[in-house]
Amino acid sequence: MDQKIEYLLRQGDNALILSQQLSKLCGKGPALEEDMALTNVALDLLGQTRMWLTYAGELEGRGRTEDQLAFLRDAHEMRCCLMVEQPNGNYADTMVRQFFFDTWHYFLMQGLAKSVDARIAEIAEKSIKEITYHLRRSGDLIVRLGDGTPESHAKTQAAVNELWMYSGEMFLYDAIDIAMVEQGVAPAAEGLRAAFIEHVSEIFAEATLTMPDPAAWMQRGGKTGRHSEHLGYILAEMQFLQRSYPGAEW
Repeated sequence: MDQKIEYLLRQGDNALILSQQLSKLCGKGPALEEDMALTNVALDLLGQTRMWLTYAGELEGRGRTEDQLAFLRDAHEMRCCLMVEQPNGNYADTMVRQFFFDTWHYFLMQGLAKSVDARIAEIAEKSIKEITYHLRRSGDLIVRLGDGTPESHAKTQAAVNELWMYSGEMFLYDAIDIAMVEQGVAPAAEGLRAAFIEHVSEIFAEATLTMPDPAAWMQRGGKTGRHSEHLGYILAEMQFLQRSYPGAEW
């Protein structure tokens, strides 16, 4: 049971931290349409966070709510991948990070929709429609940025080169991931990785971007609580109100 709780926290924390990152861009998008789109994606991810963390709290049996799991855990207790805590940077950085995450997220949810755990399958089914839109949108923007002006191409390629090292952690399975696969809860890493590489390759070819070596060394640690320095700043902002005024409600 503890392994399943950890797995649920990973899903919830990935969506939570990326939602927080995107919410910082509200009012700062390069165009009104993009500003609204980024905010809507953040809201979608926050809704998914609530489902994952609520289920984790129920299985844990310690009475912790989704809010308590989101706002009262320290950085070393968070289980998000390193990818989602990387800075927003310029718009190319934001969208490359989003595209890598969306691609993995889409294929993972397809697998989780077939989970033997009915609650997990239900959450995945509810999320997949939103994630399909996220992936279509981020892929389209990668093409537009990569195959756009010389400046947009250069910035997008730089973002790809910088963020690629974080893309592998999502497929580096540890004992918890493996246990979920063996129990029929989650899909195997090999199929997800193959689908990820295939889709990214197709989009990059259309975007005239050079794809880094899929076998390159990858960063890892976020899923087990070893994070970059960025997460502490994200949590300080996100958790300030609840930490300062415990139990505060609207």
